Amino acid sequence: MAWNEPGGGGNQHDPWSGGGRRGGSGGGGGGGGGGGNRGGNQGPPDLDEALKKFQDKLNSMLGGRGGKGGGGKGGKGGGKPRNVFALPGLLIVIALAIWAATGFYLVDQAERGVVLRFGKFQEVVTPGLHWNPPLIDDVRMVNVTRVRSLTQTQSMLTRDENIVEVEISAQYQVADPRDFVLNVRNPQLSIENALDSALRHVVGGTDMIEILTSGREILGSSVRSRLQSYLDTYGTGISLQTINIESTSAPAPVIDAFDDVIRAREDRQRTINEGMAYANAIIPAAQGQAQRLVEQGQGYRESVVAEARGQANRFNALLAQYRNAPEIMRERLYLDTIAEVFGKTPKVLIDVSAETPLMYLPLDQRPGGVRSGEGDGERARGESGELDPRVLERLRTTTSTQGGPTRGIRREGR
Repeated sequence: MAWNEPGGGGNQHDPWSGGGRRGGSGGGGGGGGGGGNRGGNQGPPDLDEALKKFQDKLNSMLGGRGGKGGGGKGGKGGGKPRNVFALPGLLIVIALAIWAATGFYLVDQAERGVVLRFGKFQEVVTPGLHWNPPLIDDVRMVNVTRVRSLTQTQSMLTRDENIVEVEISAQYQVADPRDFVLNVRNPQLSIENALDSALRHVVGGTDMIEILTSGREILGSSVRSRLQSYLDTYGTGISLQTINIESTSAPAPVIDAFDDVIRAREDRQRTINEGMAYANAIIPAAQGQAQRLVEQGQGYRESVVAEARGQANRFNALLAQYRNAPEIMRERLYLDTIAEVFGKTPKVLIDVSAETPLMYLPLDQRPGGVRSGEGDGERARGESGELDPRVLERLRTTTSTQGGPTRGIRREGR
């Protein structure tokens, strides 16, 4: 039988009591209980007794009865009077501790916190650990580094009354968390409506050909500036990053015709570019040739002027000498002229009346095998075979002047 089972009698000993008896709860067990305590009860405390002591202590704090006992009226114990404010106070302290603990929050590095106190703006908190009274302050987190995007595809009317389909995308960030949270109810819807309005305004003032071809970049910049002005006027706290015109096209039923027009315009532009390239190549060459001709003309003019001035100076010098000795200068000019004239023609003059034989070497040959000396002699003789009288007279005069029959032969020219 176990030591703690009922009916154990005097053998109810716990394993830690060292053989002593456990004290009873009746009045006659006082001696036995004392003996049991003297036996040295060194075992662990009973869990039921520890829980009962804690409950009694809590009851005493709350003003309840300390435990069961005899002796009072009606069998009730005579504990301390009950404190009606103890339990609510304890509950309030616990609730306040929980409320204060829930007021701590952490703001991430990419976020800003907008603090509203009873719905009114209080402050914008920076990244880090913060505390605000719960149920009094409302903290709304706003990511200020994330790039948000928006894409729209709209069909709209151009200035020349044509319909064009435009696909546009916008990227934006939150620049002012306070305006982003408080000034507009739905920032996403606001920017969609503002983008649609700005795009229709710009497309309505542009021709369709410009939108489909070269005007897309201008269209994007115009839409961006107008949309940013709208957002600033609304006070949305949004800053645009980029506006991209993804595609522009004509309506589907006429897309082929517009493609043909675009190709024709591209061919026209290509032809213009080729013509400009040819002009850029030929014009500098023509300008260089013209400059060369001008410089050649200037050089020729300078050479002619210089030659004329030299001849004039020579003539003036000869005139001065002629005035000093007219006869000598006249003879000198005559001889120089004759030498210049006959120096350019291969002629030989022979005095046939001289008795001295003449040895002539035909060094100068004429084309066709005829010697130049023979031809010149025949021409000098004239048609009748006789020498020209003027030639003979000139030869006689020269011979008599030089004074000797050995000089009766004279060769002029080369």
